[in-house]
This record gives sequence, structure tokens and C-alpha cells, in this order.
Amino acid sequence: MNDFIDLTKWRSTAESLLDMIITRIQDPLFWLQFAIIAAVFVLARWLVTPLLKKALARLAASCTRVPSFRRPLAALAVIANPIAWLTLQWIAIRVVDYAKWPSGALTIVASLLTAWLLIRLATMLVANEALARFITYTAWSVAALNIFGLLEPVTSLLDSWSVNVGQVRVSPLTVVKVAVSLWLSLWLANGLATLVERRLELAKSVAPTMRVLGAKLTRIGLITAAFLIALSAVGIDLTALAVFGGALGVGLGFGLQKIFSNLVSGVILLLDRSIKPGDVIAVGTSFGWINHLGARYTSVITRDGIEHLIPNEELITQRVENWSYSDDLIRLRIPIGIAYDSDPRTAIKLCVEAAEMVPRVQLKPEPRCQLRGFGDSSIDLELRIWINDPTNGRANVISEVLLEVWDRFHEHGIEIPFPQRDLHLRSMLGEKELGSLVSALRAPLQGGAQT
Repeated sequence: MNDFIDLTKWRSTAESLLDMIITRIQDPLFWLQFAIIAAVFVLARWLVTPLLKKALARLAASCTRVPSFRRPLAALAVIANPIAWLTLQWIAIRVVDYAKWPSGALTIVASLLTAWLLIRLATMLVANEALARFITYTAWSVAALNIFGLLEPVTSLLDSWSVNVGQVRVSPLTVVKVAVSLWLSLWLANGLATLVERRLELAKSVAPTMRVLGAKLTRIGLITAAFLIALSAVGIDLTALAVFGGALGVGLGFGLQKIFSNLVSGVILLLDRSIKPGDVIAVGTSFGWINHLGARYTSVITRDGIEHLIPNEELITQRVENWSYSDDLIRLRIPIGIAYDSDPRTAIKLCVEAAEMVPRVQLKPEPRCQLRGFGDSSIDLELRIWINDPTNGRANVISEVLLEVWDRFHEHGIEIPFPQRDLHLRSMLGEKELGSLVSALRAPLQGGAQT
């Protein structure tokens, strides 16, 4: 306690600090640092920032179809001036260190500016509030450690707390490096994969199945490369993970058998080109057009707007009706019945004329109408038409044809009959017994009316 309130010790400490400040103030190199900071700021503000903004705006415009790239580039364009200033500031620090001049003030400004930029980017790009707050605290902590010269001792301390997992050395510092490297690598891999997918979508000369296959293989390859690059960047020997990776792969193979089966089935579907986006297919009770071919499932949208996610394995093992496999031309059969008093030849002619008036009905092959038989209530006809756009639906074109048939039948007196039945009654009673039965049934009714 006496040492704490020892005024002599505090006075000597204050005098030493004052002497150091006076020495620094009197040193021309101290003021040179502030001159360098001011010069770097002016150079960044009036020369580098306009060029950087134009470059970032041009890159953001070229990545409009890749949101994972466009959003960060747009955010960087907003803070282009601090970025240019920070870049020139670190270059100035390297030059000053090479000249053996003091760089304390330069380092403090660069550390604070780095922390501010990280916090600004976190608030602009990170939607999770907890993660943004964690990045903020981390950035200010690293900046404070760097200002007071404690960053290297702290990193050495974190690296010293290590354990060996086989031949791999793991420490808190290694975990942090792996997390940061993996996040950056995966972000870059996803952005590049999305860019490749967009480019393949615009390549009309490439078959749709090959576009999907190329996009999937590119994404898988880039993500795998991102993992390997992130691990090797922090000094982890990848050969030490070979045995562990093999055992993990066997375990995943048994545990995720169905998932891997769907993945392999998806690759097979893309390679044999049996189905492709835009095809009209029927699988079981699901009928619609293929919207998306995924690695694990295929998206089929019905005419009701319901999207079915069908596992790829079912498309391999089950019978699939592909209405547009070789071409889009399909035939529709429309049953029509007319009364027995109507002329079937005239009705057949009118049906063909009605079909030819509908724009979606193809004239080659031409519509045909045939007599299929004589039913209980009608003469049964069948109108056969061809369409080449099954993705636009069947019921709507059938409805248009039937409306045209209805109008022509009414114009020419062709009747569409109601169901008819002949009813024959046989009585085992004679005429005298039948009359007595009718009189007996009428008596209660007449008595009730009189009362």
C-alpha cells in the first residue's frame, strides 16, 4: 500500500513520461510521421479513390447476376476512400520501416483504420447481429493489441496452447486461422461457381444437361479446392488427414447411402441426357415440366403450380414418361358423342374444321376424327389432334377445341344426346287383379283429402 501511494515514485514516472513526450516532440521525425499521414490521406482522397470507385463500380456491374460478389463490391465502393487511405498507409509504413525511421503514429492510424473498416463491412454485409457484434469486438481488440505492441505476444501465447491430434498440431490460433481461411475460400468458391453457372446458362450452344452437369461439377470442385487450400494455408499437412478422411468416407457411405444414391443418380441423369430442364414428364401420379435438376432431387412443377421435389433415384428406377424426349410433338385424343339422328359424316367434318381453327393445333400432322363405335346413347367419335407445346398444358387446348365443336354442332343441327335407357315392366297380375290393387291404393289417398 505504501508503494502504491509513494509520491516520489509517481513523480519520477511522470517526469520520465514527460521527458519522453518532449523528446518525441522535439524530434523532427515525429512530425514527419504526421506529414506522411496527411500526404497519404490527400493522395488517397484525390487520386486513388476516384480510380478505385470506377473499378469497383465496373466490377459490380459485371457481377449483377452473382449476388455473393455484387453485394461486397457495392459495399467496398461506398467506403472506397478509407480503403485507398489504408492501402497507402500500410505501404508508407513499410517504406518508413525500411528507412529505419519511427513509425508508431503511422501504425496507430493504420490499426484504427483497419478496425473501423472491418466494423463497417460487418454492419453492411453481415445480417446476423450477434456475428456482426463479434466481428466488431474482435476488430477493436486486435487494433488495441497492435497499438500497444501486444499483438505478437498474444498470438504466440495462443499458438503455444496446442495439442497434437495424430500428426496434426492444433492450437487456438490454428483454429482461428482455419475458420477465417475457410470462410474466405468458401465465399470465393461459391461466387466463382455462381459466375460459371450464369455463364453456362447463356451458352445456348451447350446442351441443357451438360450445362447443369458442368455447373454441379464446377461447384463441387471449387468447394473441395476451398477446403484443401484453407487447410494447407495454415500449415496443416494434408497427408496426415488421408487415413482419417478414408475412415470418415466409409462411415458416411453407410450412413448416407440414400443421399449418395441420389447424387450418383443425378450425375447419371445428366450424363445420359434422358431428362433435361423444360421436359414434360410423368412419374407415378406427378405430371408436369422439369424446372430444375439438382444434385439430390429434380424439381417438377405441375399445372396446378405445385412443385414436386422427386429424388433422382426414383427417376432411375421407375418408369418415366418423357413427352419431349426426342421432340415436343404429342397427340391428344378427344372423345365426342352425337345423337343417332345426326349424320356422323357431317359431324366428323365439323370436328376436323373446329380443330383446325385452334392456333395451338398443328396442321401437320393434320387433325383426324374417326368413328369409334355405337354406344348405348350416342354414336362415339374420337378427335385426334397434335400439339408441339405440352409445357403450355393439355386441358386448355382441349377446351378450345370442344368449344369450337360445340358452336359448329349448333350451327348444323348436330345433337349431343343425353343418356337414354329403355325400361320394360312385366306384371304377373291379371287385368282384374291389377284394377283392384289400384283401387285399394287410391282409397286412403281420397279419404285423407276429404278430411
